[in-house]
Amino acid sequence: MEQFFLTLPFLFASFLTLSLFFFFYLHSSKYSLPNLPPGKIGLPFIGETLHFFSTGRKGHPEKFIFDRITKYSSHVFKTNLLGEPIAVFCGAASHKFLFSNENKNVISWWPDSVYKIFPSSFQTSSKDEAKKMRFKILPQFLKPEALQRYISIMDHMAQRHFTDDWENKIEILVFSLTKKYTFLLACRLFLSIDDPYHVARLLGPFHCVASGIISMPIDLPGTKFNRAIKAANFIRTEVIKIIRQRKFDLVEGKASPTQDILSHMLLTSDENGEFMNEMDIADKIIGLLVGGHDTASATCTFIVKFLAELPHVYHKVFEEQMEITKSKCEGELLNWDDIQKMKYSWNVACEVMRLAPPIQGAFREAISDFIFNGFSIPKGWKIYWSANSTHRNPENFIQPEKFEPSRFEGEGPAPFTFVPFGGGPRMCPGREYARLEILVFIHNLVKRFKWEKVVPHEKIIIDFPMPVPEKGLPVRLCPHKAWI
Repeated sequence: MEQFFLTLPFLFASFLTLSLFFFFYLHSSKYSLPNLPPGKIGLPFIGETLHFFSTGRKGHPEKFIFDRITKYSSHVFKTNLLGEPIAVFCGAASHKFLFSNENKNVISWWPDSVYKIFPSSFQTSSKDEAKKMRFKILPQFLKPEALQRYISIMDHMAQRHFTDDWENKIEILVFSLTKKYTFLLACRLFLSIDDPYHVARLLGPFHCVASGIISMPIDLPGTKFNRAIKAANFIRTEVIKIIRQRKFDLVEGKASPTQDILSHMLLTSDENGEFMNEMDIADKIIGLLVGGHDTASATCTFIVKFLAELPHVYHKVFEEQMEITKSKCEGELLNWDDIQKMKYSWNVACEVMRLAPPIQGAFREAISDFIFNGFSIPKGWKIYWSANSTHRNPENFIQPEKFEPSRFEGEGPAPFTFVPFGGGPRMCPGREYARLEILVFIHNLVKRFKWEKVVPHEKIIIDFPMPVPEKGLPVRLCPHKAWI
């Protein structure tokens, strides 16, 4: 027995060596195909993932991309991220190719971490479910005509948010409050939940899910991935309770079939008359809530940052919003016509999204062998496209580091150079919803306050896939009456 235990370290070392051998054998075969893009595999298992994430955590997510474009003199290069062979596509031509070839050469793909956090995704046809969500369910609520009726609700909730959480405060942390604002809206409009206690109970777990969705799928205590799985399980249990209550309310006539996305999901069948099960609906609702508040909260946060740094931009936004305020009767809420007048404010928001894209990029999978830019992309390879590859490229934007809202006047940027919402058939279906909640936020913010940053040179870092302020963006508030 003693001899057996003495041989255990040897057996473990042998197993590890064998595993590494097979890893290198399998991966070298993937990377030894002819005419692949230039690039490196990186370390065993993790590839270049740590470097990819670390450049974002240091506040320079574009560095990983531009360093390799320069090194390989190519806008397409290969790497290994999250344990997968990946071709990184950069630039407007790459964006155009990927967005134009959806379901032809490429389909949407997400890392294993996503499917382990949302396990029902494995049990359904992602292509069919995506079509149902995008073309049958979401347009009912997220197209401009449908969203018009939500503007007054957004304005009312924004007023309540600023009254409860901003007014009579000397100093606040902007990032945590914008997350609260956008999450309150998403819960109200997607699930008809307006109970602040219920919403607050879900907000923390949602932050864990959002932070761990794109991460190394290492399920050990203390890792982002482990926390995300636990948080998703908690949220799923809560959402299933809401689903079951809504089913009862629909039968009893206490809920409307058209009141929100949840009701519509429960009552919409496929061509065979089959309905989504509770687990599937819960995962899709969680995904919508993450997407519906996290990206917009990042943009709202950085609007506050840049307006604090650029008084002349703040002044023009303030003037535009006050013109709208003066045209309203006391107590009158914002409407669709008011939103259309906020042209300069939206240009500011677009310039914020150019410099701090709410989504850094996204993944695809090659469904056939194809050639792009002279390089072979094998079937099964994963592809990553990067927003920063065009947003911060001087070929697309003169002085790309300069904040200049006038870039979006007239016809605006060239096609496929400004891609905060993606493009093609998979362009974010919530982009108009995001526009409304961001503009309503700006309106209620600037008509109440001026502010100054507490940390003068706070970095924008990437908690992948989102940009976040390193310190949460603390600001010192001053109501307008104090400036007069």
